Amino acid sequence: MAAAETLTHLAEDAPIQFFDLKSQQASLRSALEARWSTILDHGRYIGGPEVDECEHKLCEFTGAADAVVVGSGTQALVMPLIALGYGHGDAVFIPGFTYNATANAVLLAGATPVFVDIDPKTFNMDPADLERKIQRVKGNRNLRARAVIPVDLYGLPADYAGIQDVADAHGLRIVSDAAQSFGGRQDGKWVGTLAEITATSFYPTKTLGGYGDGGAILVRDKEVGDLLRSIRWHGTGDNRKESIRVGINGRCDSIQCAVVSEKLGIFEEERKRRIAAAEVYNERLSGKVECQQGRSDEESAFGLYTVRVPDRDAVRASLQESAIPTSIYYDTPLHQMPAFDQFAPPGGLPECEKASREVLSLPMHPYLSENQIHRVCDALLKALQR
Repeated sequence: MAAAETLTHLAEDAPIQFFDLKSQQASLRSALEARWSTILDHGRYIGGPEVDECEHKLCEFTGAADAVVVGSGTQALVMPLIALGYGHGDAVFIPGFTYNATANAVLLAGATPVFVDIDPKTFNMDPADLERKIQRVKGNRNLRARAVIPVDLYGLPADYAGIQDVADAHGLRIVSDAAQSFGGRQDGKWVGTLAEITATSFYPTKTLGGYGDGGAILVRDKEVGDLLRSIRWHGTGDNRKESIRVGINGRCDSIQCAVVSEKLGIFEEERKRRIAAAEVYNERLSGKVECQQGRSDEESAFGLYTVRVPDRDAVRASLQESAIPTSIYYDTPLHQMPAFDQFAPPGGLPECEKASREVLSLPMHPYLSENQIHRVCDALLKALQR
């Protein structure tokens, strides 16, 4: 189906929203109210049947062997590191250009983040710089290279083949941070199966979001899923009163699981609309601004549509004058944040720093009409000519 055919039935002249949860809610409200009524009736607000249903549907969609729903995307990153036994003296390699939760997760697990530069075209972790950072850690007697957390920034899957090659050469495990990329694909495989362990987020503005905090861990090995379920409930086993390992409160409530399950019913249609919106953006902006570029075997989930622009602040101000909402993800690389600057690599991360000065995210959600996208592009191209 052509992009125009997918988008023509959407609102043409409504004010443009950066995210639009109200339109989505309108199509789901009656079903959600029925689900919430069911939860009120059975009273299992934590660990209700909605949890099992949500986990089953996530596996069904992605092809993962198991799924464990948790209380947030950050918990979805911390818990696998606990399960793998990482802690003091263990180096975990992460991109320097991402949300701060990725670094926080490593530190909360007791490990040490090692920041890696990005590929300027994809905004994702650069496998070549990963190799350099691993070699540097191997020269540090106080650190052991243990794991890599690639991030699928803006919805585009990271270079898992390249990263896996580097990880295998050094005996590192991979935990994917797919908070922005549920619904993306690479080499015909869905996000959730591209790494042995994948963390995703159900924050409301994600491609698959709840109406509160939540997340999930998707795994290839059901035994890992069982271990994560124990960690999710304070490390307990069959006897919920006794911890058999260290764990946390990582539970996701029944209401959020019900919301996610209901949204999975319309997810494929929303995914197609995101792709159609991105195609219109690409047609209008290709060759005029730098857009995020993936490989031919990759399909972004388009959690965000992000471009590079010179004189970003002036461009953004001009767009605001035209009632075009924008956002910046992210204006400070992790290694320059006060909480993490002690881990900054010598010489910094040039590509992360350059991206932080230039990236600008445009409206992206399944309820954009083609006309609205053209209005965004018209305003952006006009702003660039000033």
